[in-house]
Amino acid sequence: QVQLVESGGRLVQAGGSLRLSCAASGRTFSSYTMGWFRQAPGKEREFVAGISWIALPYYVDSVKGRFTISRDNAKNTLYLQMNSLKPEDTAVYYCAAQERSRDPAPVNPADFGSWGQGTQVTVSS
Repeated sequence: QVQLVESGGRLVQAGGSLRLSCAASGRTFSSYTMGWFRQAPGKEREFVAGISWIALPYYVDSVKGRFTISRDNAKNTLYLQMNSLKPEDTAVYYCAAQERSRDPAPVNPADFGSWGQGTQVTVSS
């Protein structure tokens, strides 16, 4: 399995921007479908954005136009650029990976086999 380490989370004011990174190691990064999930206190983990192993991005409706997912296979790194942040974006953000997913756009946490430890994003109003 691939090992994942997220970074970049911090406190930011509403309307601000952050870029999260997820460094991967252990297997061939380019063959993995990658995803970002988030979990707020008292809520279930929810899908935010994904990018297939052929680099096709997809998003949950609430972040479309504000967040951009990308990957750099040469650096084995996944990114999430988050703009126009809102207080409701506050959560722990997790990076996830699944090798050669049969589903071209998986969004269920159960579809991903590897997870990072998470990074906290807090958006103040």
